[in-house]
Amino acid sequence: MKKHILGITFVLIATFISFISVSDAKAEEFHWGFKPSRNGAPVEIGEPLESMLSKYGAIYKGNEEKKIVYLTFDNGYENGYTESILNTLREEKAPATFFLTGHYLTSATDLVKTMVKDGHIIGNHSYGHPNMARLTPEEMKKEWKQFDDKLNELTGVKRTYYARPPEGTFNEEVLKVGNEAGYRHMFWSIAFKDWLKDERRGAKYAYDALMNQLHPGAIILMHTVAQDNAEALPQFIKDAKAQGYTFGSLDDLVLEYEKISPY
Repeated sequence: MKKHILGITFVLIATFISFISVSDAKAEEFHWGFKPSRNGAPVEIGEPLESMLSKYGAIYKGNEEKKIVYLTFDNGYENGYTESILNTLREEKAPATFFLTGHYLTSATDLVKTMVKDGHIIGNHSYGHPNMARLTPEEMKKEWKQFDDKLNELTGVKRTYYARPPEGTFNEEVLKVGNEAGYRHMFWSIAFKDWLKDERRGAKYAYDALMNQLHPGAIILMHTVAQDNAEALPQFIKDAKAQGYTFGSLDDLVLEYEKISPY
C-alpha cells in the first residue's frame, strides 16, 4: 500500500513529539516521533504526551530497569520476507506482535494463519490505514471492528486488543475511543527507515540501527517488507541475548505495566 510505504518518515526527522491543530479544532493531532536512544538510555517523550498516554493506558516502552525488549512488526502488504522473519522468531523462540491492515489479512492470509499458529499476537493497524485522528468516533470503531471481523473470519481469532495508529498519527480522542472499544494503543521506542521495499541498504544498516538504539524496555518497530530486516534479525536477536536481553510479548508488557501504573 503506497500510503503505508511512504508513511512514518517523521521517525527519522522528528527529535521530539510535534503536533498540529486540525481544521475543525476538534483535537490536536500528534505525530509520533522521539529522540533515538543512545548508549542504552531510555527514550523520553515528555509532557503532555506522557500524561496523556498514561491516562489511557497507552504504552511506548517497558520497564527501564529490566533488559526485556518487545518485537513488533507493521504489515500493510507482503513483499516476500515475512516467512523468513517468522522462521527466525521460531528458531530463536522470540515472541512478536504483528500489527496488520485489512489489506494484509486478505492478501497474505496464509502468513497470518502462520503467525497465529506460532503463538504471535495480532495487532490492529486499522482496516483501511486512514488517518485515525481525522475520523469520527463511529468511524474509528468501524475501522477496528471491520479488521477484527475479517481476522475472525479468516483465522478464528475473536478480536484484537492492541491497536497502533497508521503512520503514528493520533489525538486524545483516538486513545479514548480506543479504550471504549476495548483497545490499548501501543507505540514504540525504537524505529528506523525500513519501510521502502525497493531501497536496499544491507543487513548491517538494519542491525546497526537496532543495536545502536537498544535499551531496556524497548518496544521495537520494524516492517516486514524490508529484506534488510529479515537478514539482520537473526544476528540482532543473538547479540541482544548475549548482552543479557530477553524478548517478551506485549501481553507480558501489559502485566508488568499494570503492576506499575494501572489506568
